[in-house]
Amino acid sequence: MSRPRPPQLFLRFFRWYCKPRLCNHLEGDLMELYNERCAAWGKRKADRKFVVDVLQMFRPGIIRPLRDHQPINHYSMYKSYFKIGWRNLVKNKGYSFINIGGLAMGLMVAMLIGLWIYDELSFDTYHENYNDIVQVMQHQTVDGAVITQPAIPWPLETELRNTYGADFKYIVLATWINYHALSHDEEKITKLGIYVQPDFPEMISLHMIAGTRDGLRDANSVLVSASTARALFGTSDPLNQTIRIDGRHDAKITGVYEDLPHNTTFRDFQFISTWDLYVTTEPWIKPSATNWGNNSFQLFAQLNPHADIHDVSKKIENAKAKNSKEEAVLHPRIFLHPMRDWRLHSEWKNGVHSGGRIQMVLLFGAIGVFVLLLACINFMNLSTARSEKRAKEVGIRMTMGSVRRQLVYQFLSESFLVVTLAFAIALALAGASLSWFNELADKHIVITWLNPVFWLISAGFIFVTSLLAGSYPSLYLSSFQPVKVLKGTFKTGPRASLPRKVLVVVQFTVSVALIIGTTLVYQQIQFTKSRPAGYTREGLVSIQMSGPEFFGKFDALRTALKQAGTIEDMAESSSPITDVWLNSNGFTWSGKDPGLAEDFGAIFITAEYGPTIGWKMKEGRNFSRDFPADSSAVIINEAAAKYMGIKDPIGMEVTWGSDRLHVIGIVKDMITESPYKPVRQTIYFMNDRYTNWMLLKLNPARSAHETLAETEAIFKKIIPSTPFEYKFVDDTYAAKFDAEERIGKLASFFTVFAIFISCLGLFGLASFVAEQRTKEIGIRKVLGASVANLWRMLSLDFVALVVVACVLAIPVAYYFLQEWLLSFPYHTELNWWVFAVSAGGAIALTLITVSYQAIRAAVANPVKSLRSE
Repeated sequence: MSRPRPPQLFLRFFRWYCKPRLCNHLEGDLMELYNERCAAWGKRKADRKFVVDVLQMFRPGIIRPLRDHQPINHYSMYKSYFKIGWRNLVKNKGYSFINIGGLAMGLMVAMLIGLWIYDELSFDTYHENYNDIVQVMQHQTVDGAVITQPAIPWPLETELRNTYGADFKYIVLATWINYHALSHDEEKITKLGIYVQPDFPEMISLHMIAGTRDGLRDANSVLVSASTARALFGTSDPLNQTIRIDGRHDAKITGVYEDLPHNTTFRDFQFISTWDLYVTTEPWIKPSATNWGNNSFQLFAQLNPHADIHDVSKKIENAKAKNSKEEAVLHPRIFLHPMRDWRLHSEWKNGVHSGGRIQMVLLFGAIGVFVLLLACINFMNLSTARSEKRAKEVGIRMTMGSVRRQLVYQFLSESFLVVTLAFAIALALAGASLSWFNELADKHIVITWLNPVFWLISAGFIFVTSLLAGSYPSLYLSSFQPVKVLKGTFKTGPRASLPRKVLVVVQFTVSVALIIGTTLVYQQIQFTKSRPAGYTREGLVSIQMSGPEFFGKFDALRTALKQAGTIEDMAESSSPITDVWLNSNGFTWSGKDPGLAEDFGAIFITAEYGPTIGWKMKEGRNFSRDFPADSSAVIINEAAAKYMGIKDPIGMEVTWGSDRLHVIGIVKDMITESPYKPVRQTIYFMNDRYTNWMLLKLNPARSAHETLAETEAIFKKIIPSTPFEYKFVDDTYAAKFDAEERIGKLASFFTVFAIFISCLGLFGLASFVAEQRTKEIGIRKVLGASVANLWRMLSLDFVALVVVACVLAIPVAYYFLQEWLLSFPYHTELNWWVFAVSAGGAIALTLITVSYQAIRAAVANPVKSLRSE
């Protein structure tokens, strides 16, 4: 009967790791124990014990040494590596400049992008309850399309509190952040503020400087930011002082909180007052307490620790539909949107989450990786291209006993040295350019020099970049055969340049794709900017009516300003001209589809609105004070006429609740919301009871500076208690493009660096090729070759590589950019000339970069290059 055999895999593992001088003795002991256990316990249990014994013996003293050669002084070895690396850098200053400069630029771009991404990912983490705070939102189906919005009716807050209160720690109703006039004694300022229920400060964990987070328990109280307190009171103690808000009510300061950081959603508001105070001062609010159709508020909440956001969202989904039959036709679905997603995941398409700003984070992250990769490719290419210069050094080291592992360590050490120097330069460049970068990116990023985590990440960054840049050169250079090198028969040959050519193609594929993308982003922005706005923005000024002092003063202001010749006309409206503040339903008209769940923008205006903004009537007429019946008339835009399905709506009756209205005009569509989206169907009412904004058309015959100074003087006479603060509509409209323009500028900035790094590497390679072919060029010149022929010969190879890169980049860029364009309902076309210009630009840059070295080599005196022959 054959003897039992232990697990062979673990037996082989033991023989592999055990010191040779101990192996026979220990293996004999293991086998003896194994046989005894087999006899006593059976083979299965003996096998398990054998495996345990093998693993327990895997320890120092038994494990064979990793090296078969004699121990060496590691400190001296690495000191030697760095010394040789430094001497090579000093000896080859041109290549050192290209390597270190290229890597420094790549590292700087990667560093800035990394700081930008960190700022985005850490958005709102300032709040202690970051993981539990949610915003209550809703999906509604309007005309077959699902619309997602944060606007919520007041009764929903009551329903959640009474029916689902066990799932929430706090539920807070809030207004929208808006400008309000604050005053104390003679000091008057305008600040953004919000009215909320009392638990809000505790929920968002305000950092209080004075007072407590419970400061809003009294209805007539207010919390102010530190900067607002300084603006109103200077160095005096603001606590328990009384300020007047919007000239209509007094509130006592019960707390001062630390200004919120820039990377928070709530960074804009500078004071917080109570919901109860807002209700008592705004007459239209009280009826909203039971009106499920008035989506005019925000609702925030903090979940209880045991509550799951998905389960709670499922519970409350029908909270609105089951309480309002009128609203049920819109199929409202309530859900919770967590704070951790507010910044990066806040876009929905037809009720389905479709991403958001996270796409920009991924895009810039990819750009950062690619730019750093381009810089590493430069290092790889130049290191391997100059391999013949280091070949004899490698051969001698191998002859003297160096093993390949040591050579790999040497070249990786040199890579580490170059990357460390480049990182130091990149850190200085990033620090110097950070203020400019912050302005460009609308950030308040700072480098935390004293934070050990920053330096730990930096060390990891250097290590990874060193491996990335130095791995291929170290493996390539350490593979040389010393016999061939020292005999002088070693030649790299044409096949050795193939990896370098592939890497150059990769470089320019990325660069060309970035050029195409940047060009298209710019083209899309310009295309949208050229979209007709539907009204005249030039010379149009908007003023928010932030207090009761404004109301009832329209006629007096208009008369005084026109008499002074500062304006052409003036009007009031319930929404700013660049937005729609009220959406409403409940409209009926003859021929309306019974299944249509309508949703209109509603704007209340004075009769002078049309002439003031210069809108264009398509049919019918403007509102007029000469027609008293116009108080029950409406004007609709083209989108509304199309939406209602009426071919001739002039004179048609429209019912809104108990109001019977008639259409007197159709105005051409105006861009009042996003310029990238279709115009919303909108109805205009002549009604000055709900207006919030004044619009002034300045006199174009006079300078704006002079006109505004005189206008301010008249304002102070008629409305002395409120500061005169205005905005040019042109600037407000331009701000709609800020996000896209910022992305375009950032992409352009990174693209320029990517192209420069690629060209820097190409310049170095061209210099090397010209140096390598010096004798060939001399012979060709002696045989009659012209400078143009030599230039063409040296440039053609590089141009061919860039052409290949263009062929690869164009389809890739087309695929991704076509998807990006389709995300905009109103977008430009992806024209062929974008690709042609980008490819032509890349080829032209290549020729410019290569030509210097090519022409320099071509005009050199052949006698000097052939002197040794």
